[in-house]
Amino acid sequence: MTGGTAKGRSAARFDLPETDAFTRPYWEAAAAGRLLLRRCRAEGCGAVHHYPREFCPRCWSEDVVWEQAGGRATLYTWSVVHRNDLPPFGERVPYVAAVVDLAEGPRMMTQVVDCPAAGLRIGMALRVAFRPIGPGEGAGASGEGADVVVPVFRPAEGAET
Repeated sequence: MTGGTAKGRSAARFDLPETDAFTRPYWEAAAAGRLLLRRCRAEGCGAVHHYPREFCPRCWSEDVVWEQAGGRATLYTWSVVHRNDLPPFGERVPYVAAVVDLAEGPRMMTQVVDCPAAGLRIGMALRVAFRPIGPGEGAGASGEGADVVVPVFRPAEGAET
C-alpha cells in the first residue's frame, strides 16, 4: 500500500456527495438539469431553504416539500482557490468557490464557472448550470455508471464578464 491506497484502488474523493433516500430526489433532479429547493408548507411560514433538510429551519415544521428553483441567482461573495490538496480538487485549481443568493431567497455555496475572476462582481446575475463530476451510486468497479451532477453557476446572458 502506497500513498494511502491499495494497488488498483483509487484515492478517496472528497467531491462526491453521500446520497440517501432523502437527498436522492435532489441529486436525480440535478442529473436531469433541474435545481430543487425545499419549501415549508406550514401556515404562516412558506420559507424556502437550501441545503435540503427534512424540517424547516425557520419554524421547525416537518411539512416541507421539494420545489423546482428558477435557476437565477446573484453573486454574494467568492474566493479564487489556487491550492487544494484534497482529491480531486487539486486537478481543478484555480477555481472560484462562491456563495450565491438564489432568486427564491436562500444562499447556496457553489462554484462560478465560465467567467474569469477579474470579471466577477458582487451582485452580478448568474444562471445555474450542471456539471458531471464523477461516477455515482451503482457505478461499477470500472467507474461506469450514473454520473453525479452538481449545480454550478455561470454569468447570466447579458451580464458583464
